[in-house]
Amino acid sequence: MPGDIIALAESVVAITQKRAILPETVRPSLWAKFLCRFPGKHGSLATPPAMQLAINEAGLFKILLGCAAALFGKLTGKKGYFYLVAGQHLALIDDIAGTMWPYEKHIILGPQEPEKIVFAIREATGVEAVIADVNDLKCVDILAATSPEAAETTKKALVDNPFGNDDQQTPLAVIKTGGS
Repeated sequence: MPGDIIALAESVVAITQKRAILPETVRPSLWAKFLCRFPGKHGSLATPPAMQLAINEAGLFKILLGCAAALFGKLTGKKGYFYLVAGQHLALIDDIAGTMWPYEKHIILGPQEPEKIVFAIREATGVEAVIADVNDLKCVDILAATSPEAAETTKKALVDNPFGNDDQQTPLAVIKTGGS
């Protein structure tokens, strides 16, 4: 209905774009095997295959610059420099067990051209659309939205993560705004 917002989980959009990769199909380089030791064991780039995919996405030079920036950030007590330099899109990589069945054994890269997708959804349905990366830590990142109002409304509506990171398996949400 007009006034509604279709919100899609970024990982599901990426899966539909064939950006779900089994780790055993990735051949990690020596760089990937070395660099994956630094994000921390719970980071999405903490395995050689995931780091290799990040290298494939951004290029080794950008990854190395990002690592240097992260080291500078660590020395100055600031976070986020790796992604600032290497590319924010790398933060969208979900390593194994980061998504729902049957893709829990895949590495999921971020979606390509999310802006194009949300506008195609609005064109097909007549309602606003958003692609969001949401977690259980009350963090909502809007990757693309058909309007600033849809982005803001979605951020508020998804803060408790109705998509779920466990068994909820709700990759799509329709946000009812009460519009006519």
